[in-house]
Amino acid sequence: MRIFPRSAFGQTVFLVGALLLINQIVSYISVTLYVVKPSIEQVNLMLAKQVKTVFIGVDDGIDMSPEIADKFYKATGVEVMHESQAYQKGLDQATEYPWLSRVMSEYLEGPATVRISQTDVLVYWVEPPQAPGYWVRVPLAGYQDANVQFLTFYLACIGVLSVFGGWLFASHLNRPLKALQQAAVKVGLGDFSSKLKEQGSIEMIEVTRAFNQMSRGIEALEEDRRLLMAGVSHDLRTPLTRIRLATEMMSEDEDYLRDGIITDIEDMNAIIDQFIEYLRHHKLSDLAYEDANALVSEVVSSEQKQGRTITFDADESIPQVQLSHVAIKRVITNMIENALRYSEHDVHVRTSIDAAQEYVSIHVLDSGPGIPEAELERVFQPFTQGDQARGTEGSGLGLAIIKRIVDMHKGKVELKNRPEGGLEAKVCLRVKSLT
Repeated sequence: MRIFPRSAFGQTVFLVGALLLINQIVSYISVTLYVVKPSIEQVNLMLAKQVKTVFIGVDDGIDMSPEIADKFYKATGVEVMHESQAYQKGLDQATEYPWLSRVMSEYLEGPATVRISQTDVLVYWVEPPQAPGYWVRVPLAGYQDANVQFLTFYLACIGVLSVFGGWLFASHLNRPLKALQQAAVKVGLGDFSSKLKEQGSIEMIEVTRAFNQMSRGIEALEEDRRLLMAGVSHDLRTPLTRIRLATEMMSEDEDYLRDGIITDIEDMNAIIDQFIEYLRHHKLSDLAYEDANALVSEVVSSEQKQGRTITFDADESIPQVQLSHVAIKRVITNMIENALRYSEHDVHVRTSIDAAQEYVSIHVLDSGPGIPEAELERVFQPFTQGDQARGTEGSGLGLAIIKRIVDMHKGKVELKNRPEGGLEAKVCLRVKSLT
């Protein structure tokens, strides 16, 4: 079990609490050694003098006169009584303190016993060596239990207020860090809309300012990359269009050549579309709660091809999830097109929800050759294809686009070879709100 917390907030609160505990322990020991103990010793000395005064002129073994004891009680409030009387007045409820007994024995120059009881007032009981069998009862009216309770309450309040103050300090200190962490996650997902407020300590302000500058730089770089790709795609489509028009003017005996050129042009246009889609950033503001079953059914209907069947098994119990309609539609389309491209039989699509009700999953299952286990993670990298297992068609961006969009949705994408043959592609979308 981990005792020391990992977060900066938890570490700060833990440190404040530990320092407070050490301070309380040191304070308790210091007060005990340098305040309480000397005070008790002083009280013990004063009581020893009173006890000596009580027994002035009384020899060992001779009972004290009741008249003298009564006069002394009326004058000082100190009672001298026989042990039997002492038990009747609460001696049996008193606790013996060996340390006080040793100190009292030194003062009275003989073996003495000290007991203390707490009723309405604190009562000191002393059995002096001058009169064994007799007890001196000394009430200490200034030491009330309420005083001890108030002191305990005071110390508890100090401890609670100190921890609460440490919690407030840690919250104030870590609030900019939490905001920085959330903004960094958004930047990682391609959302550059957040501009952090520069607040907190000098070091925190410097870090925030550097982060804002970095975010603006990345945003400018991404915008330049999109503009570059848009310009390149425009410049490529223009000659491709001219080539397409030229092929339409070819003679009928060159149909085989025309069809091949048209197919190549369509493939090149599809590759350009994939490049643009990979560079596109879907914003969190595009998210809305939608029915995943309806979206999958829409894509399945549009992807039905002649001679190929795509079956869809919808789990009607799944809730609506927060998603970008265009982006997730692109993900499902890529998954189904991959399954159709790399397998010759029917494709099965289904939806489900996990046992913890955290993720809604979309499964696409084919019966193709699958992907080697060592390649299952690598194929998500841009321009990577499972050449040995699934051919070399396409640009190698299909799975990279899927991974990029699913990461933006804070979901998961998995590829798994089926035991009966083929590949299962699964995309998991969070049920919990993403914003």
